[in-house]
Amino acid sequence: MDRLDCAARVMLVSDLDYTMVDHDESSDNALLRFNALWEAYFRHDSLLIYSTGRSPTIYKRLRNEKPLLTPDITVMSVGTEIAYGDSLVPDVHWEQSLNHRWDRNIVTEETAKFAELVPQSETEQRPHKVSFFVEKAKASQVIEILEARLIERGLDIKIIYSGGVALDVLPRGAGKGQALTYLMKKFDGKSPMNTLVCGDSGNDAELFSVPGVYGVMVSNAQEELLKWHEVNAKSNQNILHASERCAAGIVQAIGHFGLGHCISPRDEMDSLEYSKDRINPGLEVVNFYLACEKWQRGEVEKSTQFIQNLKSKFHTSGVFVHASGVEQPFYECLKALEMSHGHMQTFNFRVWVDRVSSAQIGSDTWLVKFDKWELSGKERRCCLTTALLNLKPEGFTWMHVHQRWMDSTTLETVRTWQF
Repeated sequence: MDRLDCAARVMLVSDLDYTMVDHDESSDNALLRFNALWEAYFRHDSLLIYSTGRSPTIYKRLRNEKPLLTPDITVMSVGTEIAYGDSLVPDVHWEQSLNHRWDRNIVTEETAKFAELVPQSETEQRPHKVSFFVEKAKASQVIEILEARLIERGLDIKIIYSGGVALDVLPRGAGKGQALTYLMKKFDGKSPMNTLVCGDSGNDAELFSVPGVYGVMVSNAQEELLKWHEVNAKSNQNILHASERCAAGIVQAIGHFGLGHCISPRDEMDSLEYSKDRINPGLEVVNFYLACEKWQRGEVEKSTQFIQNLKSKFHTSGVFVHASGVEQPFYECLKALEMSHGHMQTFNFRVWVDRVSSAQIGSDTWLVKFDKWELSGKERRCCLTTALLNLKPEGFTWMHVHQRWMDSTTLETVRTWQF
């Protein structure tokens, strides 16, 4: 939360499975559309928070499977764990605060008496969360009896049922809504100007109860969340039931509530005459790599004009230093790119950028840093990238690009023309 010098323009808090991530869409188009929108228009002055039922173990697994952006904060294990940054530095104070009238041993003793409760995997059993599967038809009765027994034994707990199958026992003070409230109190006078919460299931309901937030239930929201809304928040105009699924519904909500630009660069760019915000380096970076992706996928017409537009973005004496250590002038890289039209059509080739940050280091010079990701078939690779951009009346000119492999990972050397 220290990344911004002032209050965030937007704080977006989203569940992951079937909210940000659509597991029924193998192409991840909606997620990639959101990624481009966030990095181009929001990353520099806004905060991204994931709030998931997943434990750290399977959250990291999802990050390796899907093109998820790096959040500023991650709330995991149904609001019982809070971590900061990509390295997931834990909020120890939050976890300690959940110990009040909580005894995990008592919870496991009592839940063991219910044959209907099937324990989830060991990775999902956390210090302040005990998790099971239970059939929907049996859930209500189990919850009622179990809650009474745990209270009788002196615990202050809550039981959350979501997805028509998952049952979690937590301390009363835990949960996605309580974790968000805790975080908002930590801003110390820098509360976000707008907060948008996004969810699809019962364990997201608490997010919508946090005072002052906008909320979006994606179109594929589950029955238990829709019932909660019907009973508790039907008249709340700040909660939208989107007509779009998952990440597309989040983008829809950004526009519906007027929180900022709501058309993804993936939807609005069909040529390199794209830069509507002349001094937005994030948009410049996003659009350049989208252009490269579209060219290599054969989604734009093979034309001299397209390549000339691309070449015009680069200084004639500029240099590209590839992560493999190869150094080439821009014109050689662009010449090789020109010959690559459509060659990635059959590889589900995708490019996205993450963690875009920029600093103005001169009157017309910007230093931009970002992670550049590529997906080709099932292979993913990432380069930490630094670019030097010079601002001219017609827009940015790329002066220098330097890449290195993320975390010194040994990856197969790619063609040296690939930016």
